[in-house]
Amino acid sequence: MGKSKLDIAFQEAVDQVNAHKEPFPADTLLKLYAYYKKATNDYGRPRSKKPIINAFKTNALFQARNLTEKDAKKKYIELVNDYFLYRK
Repeated sequence: MGKSKLDIAFQEAVDQVNAHKEPFPADTLLKLYAYYKKATNDYGRPRSKKPIINAFKTNALFQARNLTEKDAKKKYIELVNDYFLYRK
């Protein structure tokens, strides 16, 4: 079965984020992290060497806890589109 339009748009947004060379604002980065984890059903624990970063990531995941995989993909795409639209 082929990928859905949502899956294709999500992968394009992920590729756009991965290709971006400048740092993202911390709040945007945490949202991207949480939406990505929810969208991909990756529930592994944050693995930063710094406990404070793990705490922020855990909090971001907690805030996104009620999102479905589909909703997380939509929010990720929307956040990426808004970021690149308004940063110029």
